[in-house]
Amino acid sequence: MRIVGLPGSFYYVAQNRPIELSYRAHRRLEKLKIWQRLRAEGYSSERAAELVGVPRANLYRWQARLERHGLRGLEDRSRRPRRFGRPQWSPELAQAVLELRERHGWGKDKLAILLRREGWHTSASTVGRILKHLKRRGVLREPLRNGIKTRKRSRKRPYAVRKPKDYKVQEPGDLVGVDTLDVRPLPGMVFKQFTARDLISRWDVVQAFRSATAGNGRKFLLSLIERAPFEVKAIQVDGGSEFMAEFEETCEELGILLFVLPPRSPKLNGHVERAQRTHTEEFYDLYMGELDLESVNAALREWERVYNTVRPHHSLGLLTPAEYLLQHHPGLAPKIETVSYVLN
Repeated sequence: MRIVGLPGSFYYVAQNRPIELSYRAHRRLEKLKIWQRLRAEGYSSERAAELVGVPRANLYRWQARLERHGLRGLEDRSRRPRRFGRPQWSPELAQAVLELRERHGWGKDKLAILLRREGWHTSASTVGRILKHLKRRGVLREPLRNGIKTRKRSRKRPYAVRKPKDYKVQEPGDLVGVDTLDVRPLPGMVFKQFTARDLISRWDVVQAFRSATAGNGRKFLLSLIERAPFEVKAIQVDGGSEFMAEFEETCEELGILLFVLPPRSPKLNGHVERAQRTHTEEFYDLYMGELDLESVNAALREWERVYNTVRPHHSLGLLTPAEYLLQHHPGLAPKIETVSYVLN
């Protein structure tokens, strides 16, 4: 049997009252004792370390600290680095960065270019480290902001409002999303398609114009009222100028609620945004006819008929909008037949 003697620190601990140790130091002492006991029983240091569940290098390091510093050596040691990196820039460069930053307020990339123009050999990353160092020391003072706003002031709408949170959409026509689609079939040729989609039935009305003006918006609104098989009670639009002036006035005259979206929030009109994608992929990407406005609108009218009365919709359980309305709102049947006849 191989006999391995215990370090002298163990005998010291056995003869003297242990000092107060943290939980982690106690655990290290216990694991060291078990490891030494296993080695005394004939296990190799590597196998004993595996049984203890601690890397052998850690056990040797703890043993060396125990022999050198006593039980205090098993306590957690400071992780503070022994050496600290010194700044790799001169005080003169730091002063130059400070002056340029306070003068212009620019970032490291632009300041690095200015410094190189003045003859300094430095990089943007070094300038960034200098700025961080100056901020940490409290030397760099950022310029005060005067609070002046340059964002374009939104025009006050005489009739349109934000859609109330408690407004309920339950019946066809309760809310119809309207948007415009920019169509450019050839260089220099532009159409503006107005698209309306009912959120309940997915019934769409589409029409192309040369431009997206409020006057054309009014014409489309009247077409929507004529070609929708339900009463249009509310319309939701973005803040485009085509939905102001005559368009807004006509909504007010006809008693149609007009809800305007907050700026930069097209996702709130997601139904009609999705409709625009469908019309692009299933009509414009496949259209091979003439490109004059009259021909395009004639083809759009036929596509509108197919879309509303022939094309199954996954969102409607593979029913067409017309079938959905007949199934769930049979009272609209006479109007649907009239509209279908007009579309034909």
